[in-house]
This record gives sequence, C-alpha cells and structure tokens, in this order.
Amino acid sequence: MRQVVACGSEEMAPGQKRAVQVGSRSIVLVRLGNGDYCALMNACPHQGAPLSEGELTGTTLPSTVGEYVYGRDDEVLRCPWHRWEFDVTSGNALFNDRRACVKRYDVTVEGGDVVIHY
Repeated sequence: MRQVVACGSEEMAPGQKRAVQVGSRSIVLVRLGNGDYCALMNACPHQGAPLSEGELTGTTLPSTVGEYVYGRDDEVLRCPWHRWEFDVTSGNALFNDRRACVKRYDVTVEGGDVVIHY
C-alpha cells in the first residue's frame, strides 16, 4: 500500500475539508469534530461532482413520530450538484443503495503529519 502526506495535523480545524491531489486521484480529506480525519474519493458516484465543493453537515437521526433529532455534525458530505449525502466515516450513501458509495481511504496521523494510505 502506498501513502502520501496530505498536510500537517494542525493545518485543518475540526469541521474543515480540502481536496488533495494524489497522483491522478483527487481525494477529499475531512477533519471531524472530534479531531479524527477521514478521506474519500473526491467524486460523487452519481455524476462525478467534486465532493470537496459540497457541504459538510449532519443529518436527522431516527426518532419518534413528530420528533426531529439532528446529529452526526461534520460527518455527512453533501454533493454540490444533486445533494446526494455520504457518511464520511464509511463512504456509504445515507440512502439505501449500496451501489452509491464512495471509495474510502485509511488516514493516520504520524509525527504531526496527516497521511493518506491508498
């Protein structure tokens, strides 16, 4: 497996995202609210929109009838073109279609650097 240093571990604040070019691949790097990092292919499986230009947000959680509970802040990446939503921790779509997922990459913090493994 190959790896690349994407940035310094303190260069991104929690809730931020950025596009990282790794050879011919574009990857979106996300820093979660808890400080962890996630990385996904920077292309929506629907029509290829750059996910790095989308909104990093949360979503409504399962709840009782008439109740709306918001959660998972900074863990949902919304496509800028058609608003498809993806879980940044898994790459899975938030709707029930297993074909609509985004490739996920492992990320580690090593000696103050954020490293993407691909």
